[in-house]
Amino acid sequence: MNTANLLRLISLAAIWGGSFLFMRISAPTLGPAVLIEFRVLFAALFLAAVGFVLKKKLQLREHWKHYFILGFFNSALPFLLFAYGAQVLSAGLESVLNATAPMWGALVGAVWKRQPISARTALGLVLGTMGVALLVGFDSVSARSGAGLAAAAALAAALCYGIASQYARSAKAVEPFANAHGTMWSSAIMVLPVLPFFPPAGAPTPGIAAAVLALGVLCSGIAYLLYFRLIEEVGSASALTVTFLNPIFGILWGVLFLGETVGWYTLVGAPIVLVGTALVTGFVPRFGRSARAGRTEAMPAQHK
Repeated sequence: MNTANLLRLISLAAIWGGSFLFMRISAPTLGPAVLIEFRVLFAALFLAAVGFVLKKKLQLREHWKHYFILGFFNSALPFLLFAYGAQVLSAGLESVLNATAPMWGALVGAVWKRQPISARTALGLVLGTMGVALLVGFDSVSARSGAGLAAAAALAAALCYGIASQYARSAKAVEPFANAHGTMWSSAIMVLPVLPFFPPAGAPTPGIAAAVLALGVLCSGIAYLLYFRLIEEVGSASALTVTFLNPIFGILWGVLFLGETVGWYTLVGAPIVLVGTALVTGFVPRFGRSARAGRTEAMPAQHK
């Protein structure tokens, strides 16, 4: 991996890690539904502008059903669940829980294909479960009202990404940019009926408005372009490294901008979760030109 691609990888991890910071800032005031409606709408508008410049078509008549299915499991529902959790959980904790997405994907794949779970996968699942239990059980936010339900929502969001990754592998191949663009529009439509159930708690401040705009344009628009460029340059296997870097930035931004604390349980639990995820997925990064052969038709199976 050359210097340019390494910088893209680190930038992408910093952006996606920052999404938990932006949700933590805006979710308690706006509520999950309003926040995510604006997020996916801003992302859809940004990607529409990029698509217009690049002359990329959505082919809605042919792929609209695919956009709604993938958008539900890869954007609308997990975004809502993470935003719900962000009302209570710290940015750092949510970023680590999000890192279990590839682990869920491997587990869903084993069930989907009705294949037995290997000893390595079983060990990874046990380690991942232990790490999550350690993080949630000892983190100070667990004492807050609704913390248990919020943590369950964040884990359910990671599960959604696992389902989305398996669906995308079995679905008809669609151009990656079209996947990102089309699913943002379908998500904007699907989130609308949820709005009456989660009214905002107050009016947004300029800081909250900026966080929402960053979530849409930076974390769900520009980040996609970076990710797909990485896949083209180094392959999907090496690009997946971003999954293991996201929690580092999620925790870092929470400490720097929200004053969140990093306890011993974070220093121990987070690596356990990441090791468990690596074992379950059999993840071995390939850094080289030969990795160009690794491509993906799906959107990244993780929080974006």
